[in-house]
Amino acid sequence: MLSEFLKDYLPIIIFLIIALGLSCAFVVVNLILSPKHPDPEKLSAYECGFEPFEDSRMEFDVRFYLVAILFIIFDLEIAFLFPWAISLGNIGGLGFISMMIFLFILTLDLFMNGKKVHLTGNKILDYELRK
Repeated sequence: MLSEFLKDYLPIIIFLIIALGLSCAFVVVNLILSPKHPDPEKLSAYECGFEPFEDSRMEFDVRFYLVAILFIIFDLEIAFLFPWAISLGNIGGLGFISMMIFLFILTLDLFMNGKKVHLTGNKILDYELRK
């Protein structure tokens, strides 16, 4: 039984061994053949063509995080939509209604966050954070 299992997975194991060997070989060849004389210009910090002039650990505006969270929320919405669209014929009307409720809640959330967060240009969030 074990030999049959290994026989089925032998091409995958060979592929993984070849991929691991090639990737290690590429790293070693790069270490051997790459130039070893770094230029001071190349080693200097680069920030949009200007020398860095502030501390790299400065505080970020919280709005960047809120936009990232909104992106994650709506990216997950798409992840739920694909399986739903594929199985729509099997789940019937209840599945359709439940997904419409889900989409309505997410759309409502988008409009509420768009109104509250900086996406509309309002300063409401800045005012709330200073309280």
